[in-house]
Amino acid sequence: MPSYSFRCRSCGDTFEVNRPMAQSSDPAQCPSGHDDTVKLLTTFATVGRAAGSAPSPAPAAPSGGGCCGGGCCA
Repeated sequence: MPSYSFRCRSCGDTFEVNRPMAQSSDPAQCPSGHDDTVKLLTTFATVGRAAGSAPSPAPAAPSGGGCCGGGCCA
């Protein structure tokens, strides 16, 4: 079940509510009993690759060498 974050405008407390997606926009009461709450925007991100996919090739090495790329450093 998804978790939604809310902030109470009366006391400033931030809290989470677990509820079905169909009820995601329903108002929530803060744990202190206040009704003036606002739903917070939350993000979820994952990093990785799909199972069975090949790894990305390594980036090509820079050509020319030296600190400025042209070998002009003594």
